[in-house]
Amino acid sequence: MTAPLTPPPPPHEPSSSSHDAWQAPQGGYAAPAEAPYGQGGPGMKTELIEAAVITVAVAVGGVLLGVLWWWLAPHVPLVGDVDEQGSWVVYLKDTEGEQAVGVDGTFTLLALVFGFVSALVVFLWRRRGGVPLVVGLAVGGLLGSLLAWRMGMWLGPSSDVLAHAKSVGKGVTFSAPLKLGAKGALLAWSLMGLVVHLGLTALFGPRDPEPVYGQAVPEDGYGAPVQ
Repeated sequence: MTAPLTPPPPPHEPSSSSHDAWQAPQGGYAAPAEAPYGQGGPGMKTELIEAAVITVAVAVGGVLLGVLWWWLAPHVPLVGDVDEQGSWVVYLKDTEGEQAVGVDGTFTLLALVFGFVSALVVFLWRRRGGVPLVVGLAVGGLLGSLLAWRMGMWLGPSSDVLAHAKSVGKGVTFSAPLKLGAKGALLAWSLMGLVVHLGLTALFGPRDPEPVYGQAVPEDGYGAPVQ
């Protein structure tokens, strides 16, 4: 009679240390604290305030643009005369002249210069850029162009051409009021400011820290990395 077979040993249970590798360290795992809002920048409220300041400062620069436009723009010569019915008429003295085109060109060139300078100043003041700053620069450039347009017309010759012709006399040459024929020139300041500011930010603005690759992965997900 054979001896009874002994039962097989129970399957090997993994040691408690293998479970401990996936458990939180003693004392509990503290979740990392969230970064405060605006840690990488001054915060949205501050950016909006700065954008408002930029908008106002750039728009005020339109006064200088208007003065320069009035000073540098060519004059369109007009001549007054009296027709057979005794009514005053005004006509261009030089029908083939390009003074009117020069008026629009002068405004456009000055606006481009102001756009470049304003974008450079804003970038040097706040190198990090930001959407509110760019919007403030664009809106300020448009407002400045509108202000310069009205300023130049106010400083220029009278818009009442017939009264001006009568005051200077028949056959006397006088200057036409400043007029901006190409209204698209009002966008030159804003477009130049956007292009220059975005270019400077892309080339010389601060860079975000690049992630470091190749670091050892922690054994338990929480402890020190395995060497």
